[in-house]
Amino acid sequence: MLTRTSTQSLTEQLADRFAERIRNRLLAPGARLPSVRECARQQGVSPHTVVAAYDQLLAQGLVEARRQRGFFVRDSVAVHGGPALSSMNLVVQPPPPQIVAADASTLIRGMFHRPSDKPQPGMGVFPPEWLESTFMPAAVRRVTNTKALQEFSLQYGEPEGDSGLRRSLATKLGSINVPAGPKQILTTIGATHALDIVSRTLLRAGDPVMVEEPGWALEFARLEALGMRILPVPRKADGPDLEVMERYCNAGEGHKPKLFVSVSVLHNPTGYSLTPGSAHRVLQLANRHDFHIVEDDTYSHLAPEHATRLSALDGLQRTIYVSGFAKILAPNWRIGFLAASPELVGRLLETKLLATLTTPSLFEKALAWCIDQGQLRRHAERVRLRLDGARGRTVKLALAAGCKLASEPAGLFGWVDTGVDTDALTQRMLDEGYLLAPGSLFHARRPPSTLMRINFATAQDATFWKVFARVRDQQA
Repeated sequence: MLTRTSTQSLTEQLADRFAERIRNRLLAPGARLPSVRECARQQGVSPHTVVAAYDQLLAQGLVEARRQRGFFVRDSVAVHGGPALSSMNLVVQPPPPQIVAADASTLIRGMFHRPSDKPQPGMGVFPPEWLESTFMPAAVRRVTNTKALQEFSLQYGEPEGDSGLRRSLATKLGSINVPAGPKQILTTIGATHALDIVSRTLLRAGDPVMVEEPGWALEFARLEALGMRILPVPRKADGPDLEVMERYCNAGEGHKPKLFVSVSVLHNPTGYSLTPGSAHRVLQLANRHDFHIVEDDTYSHLAPEHATRLSALDGLQRTIYVSGFAKILAPNWRIGFLAASPELVGRLLETKLLATLTTPSLFEKALAWCIDQGQLRRHAERVRLRLDGARGRTVKLALAAGCKLASEPAGLFGWVDTGVDTDALTQRMLDEGYLLAPGSLFHARRPPSTLMRINFATAQDATFWKVFARVRDQQA
């Protein structure tokens, strides 16, 4: 909070606060700063102080003034866009440049910046104490103590990834009915790297790509950084909106989608899971209109094995399966993988080689041991049980604070309606030391939204909800 006892003036404190948020991407390029009058009211200072602070930000080149509109964070990076797409009364405009993230790192840097040591309901990972284990250090020690350490450390690893890990992954995929032998699997530096390999292999700049909306903001930003045209597909409880997908597919030559990116199970941010009927219709559409499907199963460790997966029904003919271990194991163990048809996996490997040559064998061998010994499975069971309890507590707190659930609570994330503009709410909660994930973050065009995504594991803190209710009521 601003203080009159600081060695800095109120103007300097306020300017520094906004400057820090802009540099940490908590205020994205194109974001509008509060009006002078609103900022003065929020911070308990005079309008003159706010004007002086905004002038300092102007002088630093961090914001720009737009006549009769206010002050906006400067956006100096061009954003790719394509022509409008019209068919059957469907119009798809490219997201406005002032709304879209400037580059693929903008949103991820903002989402993982911790404004304080308080529990952060907007974070996308489990609290560190949930992931603490003894088997991970033991696995690393086991690998590093072997005589083979020097042998595999002093040369490149296998281009496809450690063969032992790929065998373990093939067995693991078999347990969820995804048919993939070790030769159909490539290891990657996290699931995001796997998604990037697929995009760079199958797409070219300007290609249309269908992406679920709401969806993960990083995927929107990443595809736009590659020059793709994003076609948002509304995500419903049973799966993607098939009528919208059909319209995209019938839009005419040059506009037909080349790829569909989907989180079938425990969708982020809604928690929805695909139904068998919807899955069959999506696959029929892909076969008729000749596009691939990337199935991002990042939350597989939190889901039941019987959950419907497109890759299991399709047998990896048009589908490419992607997953990773950062969510359940450790965010810094950047191990992911993809599984694809024998015809496609060779092309994907070429892209991997061009980007990273190979992936670190040490952690891959340690992970294989964790899987084969059942350590990872037992760890995931403990986390799921703990998450079930946290989810119940968080839902009660959210409802007591006057929020509504926009979807049935499931998995790690909740989709919550606050009743107020969550972009503005996010900035005010930052003053209290809390990072939120506003609903606009999960839409390609970033429209204003009253929704926010919460992390059930980090939002079970009664103090947060008390502060949230107070700040929201002040805003309302």
